[in-house]
Amino acid sequence: MVKTRLIPTLQLKNWGLVKSRQFAHWRPIGPPVVAGRVYNSRGVDELIALDIDAPRQERTPNVPLLRDLADECFMPFTAGGGVSSPEDVDALLRAGADKVAINTGILTHPERVQRCSREFGAQCVVASIDARRVDGGYEVHVRAGTEPTGLDPAAHARHAVELGAGEILLTSMDHDGMMDGYDVELIALVAQAVDVPVIACGGAGTPEHFVAAVRAGADAVSAASIFHFTRHTPDDVKRHMREAGLDVRL
Repeated sequence: MVKTRLIPTLQLKNWGLVKSRQFAHWRPIGPPVVAGRVYNSRGVDELIALDIDAPRQERTPNVPLLRDLADECFMPFTAGGGVSSPEDVDALLRAGADKVAINTGILTHPERVQRCSREFGAQCVVASIDARRVDGGYEVHVRAGTEPTGLDPAAHARHAVELGAGEILLTSMDHDGMMDGYDVELIALVAQAVDVPVIACGGAGTPEHFVAAVRAGADAVSAASIFHFTRHTPDDVKRHMREAGLDVRL
């Protein structure tokens, strides 16, 4: 049986580490490399780092910053932000990333996503999907959450998998940074639509929230605020998940 993964996510802005609430109200946290060292010492399963300025500024990822972070990571490392071509993926893989997250590029350059999957393998292509609740349903947003698309997240996830994505990073924009729990309805909607692993992100505030996300269909759970702003450590969360009957690596 595949173990449930716990994956901290780092948001990078202006060469620093920040944390948002609902994709706004950016709060500086500190140097990302220091955070990478801390998470490495705590034995997390993987780490995700996203250059959130890149899509908003319509530029390629900050490869030097992501390389510095990758140098501190001795666990699988996913890098993203502004990725839209095989050249971007190649640059991040050469910088030390194991997987690359693609968000806006799925919509703007789907043929390039197909090339990335063919050239580097589906296992390293992560489709990053940011969704907000709208009129009783959900809508995908791109460019770091600034641009609504009118797309349904489940349909968009299926399309990403058809293009060659091997994993989905699903973030609830409404729950981002709120620490009020994951959007389990959104998780279930997308997890039931695809046959690749789904990483749930956005809303974790207690160890029980991670359990609820997995029971809703997530194969992995990602978080940031709970580790930045509470006394809960990744190990605390994993122990709670194991006590709840989930198969995690301690």
